[in-house]
Formats: sequence, structure tokens, C-alpha cells
Amino acid sequence: MNRSFKLKAVLLFAVACMFSVLTTKAQDAKKPPLSPRDSVSGKVNEATITINYGSPSVRGRVIWGKLEPYDTVYRAGANEATRFTTDKPIKVEGKSLPAGTYGFFVIPTKTGAWTVIFNSVAYQWGAFKYDKSKDVLRVKVKPVTVAMHERMIYTVTDKGFSMIWDKLEIPVKVK
Repeated sequence: MNRSFKLKAVLLFAVACMFSVLTTKAQDAKKPPLSPRDSVSGKVNEATITINYGSPSVRGRVIWGKLEPYDTVYRAGANEATRFTTDKPIKVEGKSLPAGTYGFFVIPTKTGAWTVIFNSVAYQWGAFKYDKSKDVLRVKVKPVTVAMHERMIYTVTDKGFSMIWDKLEIPVKVK
């Protein structure tokens, strides 16, 4: 009888452990991603612009110059590269961009204008396989200091779009 009791106790303990592991895994699965996908759309003249991006948070980190180094291509979001779509040809900072979907990248600098890039490879992970020869358009824009934004956002207005994160806004004029 003592042996039967021990066997039942061991089985009960094993079931309890399995239940604990399963409920812990289920809770982990419900945690929101650190950099969720987001998108924004809007009209600029006759064109509809849509920007699809991973939205990272600052989380106490130094972003520009450390997490995202200066003078290096950045995917302008988290995880997958940011995608920029226009359903009609547009002018970006005075230069022509055909209708289509593009990988959107920036090259941050410590001072002065940043390079904004529209690349023909729209679907790629980060900027790890970024290929400059696939660039469709590059323009220069000057960042603007703004109030702190914990989570990266994009906005679209009738004058263009902006990437806003940390204490910087990267405004891009579109016609």
C-alpha cells in the first residue's frame, strides 16, 4: 500500500509539473511582440501611400549612433524591412518615383541630411541583404528634433510622410 501511495504521489507530481509547463508556455505565447507590425495609409494629391513597418520601442536605449549606427543603412523599422507603397507615380523631394512597392531604408548621420532610400526589393529581412544596385531612388532629407516618441510611428499628410522615433522626425516631401 505504501508503494501504491508513492506511485500515485509521483504521478500526481509529474502531472502538476506538465500542467505548470503548459500554462507557462501558453502565457508566453500571449505576450505581445516587442516590435509589432503596423501600417499607415494616406492620400498625397491623387496617390495613396501605405507604409508597413515593424514598430520598435526605445526601451531606455540610445537609438541613433548606437543601436542604429550612423552612416549605415537602416531598415527604418524592426524585423522585416519597411515597405512603402504608392498606387500612382509621385515626386519625392522633387524626384520621380514610379507607382509600386519598395523596401524603404534610411542612412542616419550624426549631423546634416539623412539619405532616404526606395529599393526595388520590398520583401526582405532587415537590411542584411540590402543591395544598393537595387535602389530606385535616393534623396536627402534633414531630420527635425521633436518630443520623445517611445514607439516608432509613421505619419502621412497631404504634404508627404514622416518617420518619428526617439527624439527625431524624418520628414519627406511628396507631391
